[in-house]
Amino acid sequence: MDSTKKELGLLAKAASEFAKKQLAPDREANDQYPFGPFFGSVLQKAFEVDFFHVLLPESMNGMNQGMSALSVVLESICQEDSSLGGIIFTTTAAQELILAAGSYSQLETISKAETISDFLIALPVFNNPSEVKHMVQYKKSGDDYVLSGNLDYVVLGGLAGHALIPANSPGSTKYAYFLVDLHQNGITKSEPVLSLGLHACPAVDIAMNNVKGVLIGEEHKGSECFQRMSDRMHAASASMSLGIMKGSFREALDYARKREQGGQTIINWSEVKMLLSNMAIKIANAEMILESACKSIDLKESRWEARSRAAALHIQDMASELTTDGIQVLGGVGYMKDFGQEKRFRDAKQVQSLLGITPVKKISFIENMI
Repeated sequence: MDSTKKELGLLAKAASEFAKKQLAPDREANDQYPFGPFFGSVLQKAFEVDFFHVLLPESMNGMNQGMSALSVVLESICQEDSSLGGIIFTTTAAQELILAAGSYSQLETISKAETISDFLIALPVFNNPSEVKHMVQYKKSGDDYVLSGNLDYVVLGGLAGHALIPANSPGSTKYAYFLVDLHQNGITKSEPVLSLGLHACPAVDIAMNNVKGVLIGEEHKGSECFQRMSDRMHAASASMSLGIMKGSFREALDYARKREQGGQTIINWSEVKMLLSNMAIKIANAEMILESACKSIDLKESRWEARSRAAALHIQDMASELTTDGIQVLGGVGYMKDFGQEKRFRDAKQVQSLLGITPVKKISFIENMI
């Protein structure tokens, strides 16, 4: 156990140092995407230090680590800029989906790519496909599968070489996942979609017309694969929210120590102390909840799936509350882009939508118990 904690500590330190050096100085500029340049060089560096390989098995050039390791990476990165965290989350979720479907050969080929664009896998990660009424449709054409239709907000669709596309057959409500080479003819992509948060985690709308896709897993079994992936990845989304919380608290505390008003620094005001105290308590609780959930996943303890989902739902709610307090500590300037608080407020709400709509996820949680 001590060696595991030491390894996690070293991984967290590496991710934190990377984020402070590569992300923090240009956070405001990166957030201007798609109206400004994309931080492609930073993305390539993150690829080279294996932040995209945490859960992959060693046979796929991966680190073969557990959810605790992925969580410390995402938490450290999201303290500075959660857009990169969103990119790592999306590709890792796609990897987990392919592994859940048992399609190892397809993932093994992609995992050995030498460039980030060939390695990334696009995915509509803000949707649970079971909640989507209109979906891309597939049909069998000889030994191949052919896809046609429109899919909105495919994260990394403008960057990645491949995408995991959920599609159903005509007349069926069940769906399957298909791995699609995005360089094919018949694919049309929109301009990057401007989102509420995670601006530098880009998404596009994709239209497909008779595009070939490789079946991942079995037909009509996409929902089962999504559930197995999301059982694990909910904890990863919670770690992103915790990172946002820590970044917001750090900036609020630093500002309160420096800002003078009424003849004293505002950290001496009881109202500000109360705001900061509430933020610190939320972070301490979130740390305990996330650590317990990740440990439960890695050890496959009883009901680990419910603990992962509950951790995400609760921590993401706390992140939305905490980033509001973070703005309040700064006062009017908290809403200005010169500071990081308004971005963290937007990012916290965006992360809350990962893997499906929050109210639906909460209803599903109690329905599963019933």
